Amino acid sequence: MRILGVASASAALTLGLAGNALACNISEFSAVAKCDGAKGVISVTDKDPTGVSATVTVFLESNGADEKLVGTQEVKGSREGVTIDFSEDWKPNAEYRIHVKAGKQVDEDIKPNLVTPSEACKSEEPSTPSATPSPSDEPSSPVTAKPESPAPSEPSEPSKSESTPAGGSIPSPAGGDSNLAETGSSSNTGAIAGIAAALVAAGAGVMFALRRRGASNTH
Repeated sequence: MRILGVASASAALTLGLAGNALACNISEFSAVAKCDGAKGVISVTDKDPTGVSATVTVFLESNGADEKLVGTQEVKGSREGVTIDFSEDWKPNAEYRIHVKAGKQVDEDIKPNLVTPSEACKSEEPSTPSATPSPSDEPSSPVTAKPESPAPSEPSEPSKSESTPAGGSIPSPAGGDSNLAETGSSSNTGAIAGIAAALVAAGAGVMFALRRRGASNTH
């Protein structure tokens, strides 16, 4: 009987230790303050292998007292760890209290309290483009098309109606009298010849009379 009692006590102690090892405890929770771009985040990780549902509450501390409730979330841990994030625009060197309640097994804070880094999250500044444009950015000069020289036009052949008068004859000058001599006989030709002959005869007579007078004066 004594041997059975010792064996039973040993078994109970072993089961108790095993139960305590498998039970959820505060050491399986951790917290860190980090940045998600320009935004602050407080991340809490649960590495409870039993997967007990836990409630995590985050408080901002000021002078040892809760100043603000940041938020509350539910989490079920795993051996690899399950992480939940609280969006918080935390300030440098700020202090946060993280409380965990998991059934009847855990109801306490993560120790020590979380203290944020000494530098706040920074937004990524857009790069300033250089003032000097690269060769590929310079506008290309427009290509001016050279005007095509007009093809030489072939001289148009005059129409027969323009080059040759109707009937094939050259028109005579307009008007009645003309200063140009006309070819062929004319009715005034005889009269002109007669007047010319009379003038020649008169001139010959005058010359003859002058010669005779000059001869008589010499005698």
